[in-house]
Amino acid sequence: MLTYQDFEQKGAALIPKIITEHQQSELYQTAISADEYDHQKNTTIYNYAHTLFSVTGAALVDYTATNSRIASNFFRRLNTQRCMYSLGNGVSFGDRDEEIKKRLGSEFDTDLTGCAYKALIHGVSFGFWDVNRLHCFPVTEFAPLWDENTGALRAGMRYWRIDAKKPATVYLYEEDGFTILRGKEYSALEVVQEKRGYKQLVRTTRADGEQVAGYENYGSLPIVPFWGSDLKQSTLVGMRQAIDSFDLIRSGFANDLSDCTQVYWLLENYNGMNDDDVKRLRDRLRFTHIAAIDTMSGGSIKPYTVEIPFEARKAYLDYIRNGIYEDFGALDVHTISAASTNDHIDAAYQPMDEEADKFEYQIIQFVQQVCKLCGFNDAVPIFKRNRISNQQEQTEMVLSAAEYLDRETILKKLSFITVDEVAEIMQNLDREEGHRLEDI
Repeated sequence: MLTYQDFEQKGAALIPKIITEHQQSELYQTAISADEYDHQKNTTIYNYAHTLFSVTGAALVDYTATNSRIASNFFRRLNTQRCMYSLGNGVSFGDRDEEIKKRLGSEFDTDLTGCAYKALIHGVSFGFWDVNRLHCFPVTEFAPLWDENTGALRAGMRYWRIDAKKPATVYLYEEDGFTILRGKEYSALEVVQEKRGYKQLVRTTRADGEQVAGYENYGSLPIVPFWGSDLKQSTLVGMRQAIDSFDLIRSGFANDLSDCTQVYWLLENYNGMNDDDVKRLRDRLRFTHIAAIDTMSGGSIKPYTVEIPFEARKAYLDYIRNGIYEDFGALDVHTISAASTNDHIDAAYQPMDEEADKFEYQIIQFVQQVCKLCGFNDAVPIFKRNRISNQQEQTEMVLSAAEYLDRETILKKLSFITVDEVAEIMQNLDREEGHRLEDI
């Protein structure tokens, strides 16, 4: 494994090898598979083919068999649920929300959600703070360089090329600035922009207008790793086998409906018929449902039907589906009825709350590191989880305790009011109260 210390010794000449090693790593290969499953292109079911074995044991593809490939969407559905459960309403910072959010920018919540989702499906993503905007570098586009002594991220390179015939571009990020390289291949890169600082200083004068006065850097590398869990691995690990099993069984059921003859006939004492005679008899049975039988010779025709084991397969599919939701700690909305009380809903949410607690620890660490780059060393993100509830019951409970609560707390406890709406509602209420006092 190439580290930051290796890069320090050999410099930019090591870049092609770093990228190659990164693309061969288990982390990268898992991320490629996760992207396929995220786009509902489940590789196992897409690559599946019916096989037959010859008398010699050789495997042959059966091209005559029906090969329906029905890919489920479990992976995207469950990861979206976990991500949006914590970040669907964005993050806030309590009393300092307006100050910090103004510095982070209006698109911070959206950018943070993108980083969080990639962290879940890839195992890790990398957030690059570019003065006033957070950019997400996925594992499939960013090769990190870890410090072999501390394990900290010390440098990295974002690389891409639109097509194999197009030039390759590499942005090399270091603590003291970034360098841009480009070439026909990663092995033939040339510097197209020398290393410069991350923050551009602009000086404005009446005579010359705006001019670049210089560059500055942050106190550390402005790229923060965002781990999807304490396991530091993709959510595809462990879930893939269950998804593949579900897809194969469901696709196999569709194939059986096409391949199995619904009705067939067993002919007795018709050995004198050749293949053409049998074909004509079969066609007559299929289209007219009438056949002449020579009972004097002992011949007979007996119809049989094939029943697909629907109930058994359905039960097994339900079993796998329930197992996927349970193992992931997700909420299956089909387990909650319209008449469920908040106690029942809270019980159904318990596994999801436990997983969200662990995931939010990763979010907090990431957000705090980004805030430090902006100059906020004590920022603490606050979450309002995006969950369903019996809103009427919850509203009645909050209003029944209203005399013991202040106005802001009441607004925050109401499930149909988002965190961002509370401040605006408070201002509107204060404004209306001020108008009433003026009228008096």
